[in-house]
Amino acid sequence: MSGAVVTLVVAVFGVLGTLLAPWLSQRVQARAARDDFERQQAAARTQWDREQERADLALRRGCYVATNAAYRRYRVEILNFLWFSHQGVVTERERDALEQARQAHHAAFAEAQMVASSAVLEQLDAVTQMLSEAYRRTMCLHEGNPEPGGSFDEIRDYLKWLWERWEELRGVMRVDLGVDGSAAG
Repeated sequence: MSGAVVTLVVAVFGVLGTLLAPWLSQRVQARAARDDFERQQAAARTQWDREQERADLALRRGCYVATNAAYRRYRVEILNFLWFSHQGVVTERERDALEQARQAHHAAFAEAQMVASSAVLEQLDAVTQMLSEAYRRTMCLHEGNPEPGGSFDEIRDYLKWLWERWEELRGVMRVDLGVDGSAAG
């Protein structure tokens, strides 16, 4: 009898194995497909994150280039206007050039406020205030109402000093873009 019982147990396990094999195979395949899908999703997320970082970097780079150009132009036009005012030969051309540079500066600053990192924005705020002060002093001098610290030489020296401050800002921008790994300023 014991041979018959063994045969019966072997037969039951054989039938159960035959019946369960497709079900077990499907479960293993489903698990493998799910794992593969999750790997693909993770890879897609990683790729999307990289593309976002590249797009953000490109946006900041473009903004910083435009801001750099606008701030430089504004500073130069204030210097030009100061010089022409000192010479007593300010024309509509000089006024227009200064106003266009001022408006371009405002537009670049507005864009930077939406894109720049906190460190860059802090520096931009400070330099913007200093440029506004230089503009105000220059206009007061031009209108014949100079303030203390508002002579031609003092404003010119202030604008030279502001250039050094701008170099610090440019360094912070470069660090933010990953162009220069050293600490700015």
